[in-house]
Amino acid sequence: MLLPNRTFAATRLARMFLAALPLAWGLTACGGKDSAPVGGGSAGAMPPAEVGVVAVAPQAVALQTELPGRVSPVRIAQVRARVNGVVLQRLFREGSEVRAGQVLYQIDPSVYKAAVESAQASVLKAQANVAQATAQVERYKPLVDANAVSKQEYTTLVTAQKQAEADAATAKAAEQTARINLDFATVTAPISGRIGQALVTEGALVSQAEATQLAVIQQTASVYVNFTQSTGDVLRLRKALESKQLRTTGDGSIAVRVVLEDGSELPKPGKLLFQDLTVDATSGQITLRAEVPNADGLLLPGQYVRVRLSQAELPAAVLLPQQAVTRTNQGDTVLVVGADGKPGPARSG
Repeated sequence: MLLPNRTFAATRLARMFLAALPLAWGLTACGGKDSAPVGGGSAGAMPPAEVGVVAVAPQAVALQTELPGRVSPVRIAQVRARVNGVVLQRLFREGSEVRAGQVLYQIDPSVYKAAVESAQASVLKAQANVAQATAQVERYKPLVDANAVSKQEYTTLVTAQKQAEADAATAKAAEQTARINLDFATVTAPISGRIGQALVTEGALVSQAEATQLAVIQQTASVYVNFTQSTGDVLRLRKALESKQLRTTGDGSIAVRVVLEDGSELPKPGKLLFQDLTVDATSGQITLRAEVPNADGLLLPGQYVRVRLSQAELPAAVLLPQQAVTRTNQGDTVLVVGADGKPGPARSG
């Protein structure tokens, strides 16, 4: 049976055609005065109908399957509060592209500035204690060598010096913690990408304990399209790839075409990724992932699309236009034009 826009093996084609013969279709009457009768006829007879002709020849044709898929970003980052405080400013435009390190929010830093100043004072005090303890140790050292003071007293001074140094180190760590908290009051973007809507407003109280979510950043210059296929289909696909029965891209991957909701196809194909294949125990389906370029931003995270994936390839097959096939209850037929330019008997398959 001949089906429109389906593939046919070259051997089968050879039985139907002695050569790459043209096909005729569209018996729509549109003849003119210059049309000449075929095979004779009276001068007053209706002129013959004009038909369209197309030449067909064997070619490599991929057998494709179309599957539903869903778009997800390549990278996504949730921006959350890391300190407590009131939001003073939002410093980005919703839906814009942001770069890593760009300031997004300003949380009230006054409490954390005070904490830094207090920690700095503690460091100065600890350093003074270290200086005093060190001076006493240096003053008593020649005395203990001359047995003017007891070794026990000298040991006590050395211990006090080491304790003062430890207190100074603790004070420096506290100062560093205070500075980190002060830096967290200025919220920056962890990655570059497109930022969504602001999830808090100026004046909102955010919490470190609850990790208040402030915004979401997604990288969509290229996106993932996730779709599922049965384990049997994936196994056949991998075998066809390993045996080089499928055409691949320059890096050895399989090209994937994405079809939008309006039926249009993205101009640039994606590539199929075989990493991290997992099987759903309930359905027996494997989740596949394709990476698709999205520089024009037509694909959005969460969007549903359709994926066209080549499952196999016929090295010598023929594609017929849909208009060239006549479909009846007895089957599908196609009209073949002979070498003499006259249509022969209809061929079916």
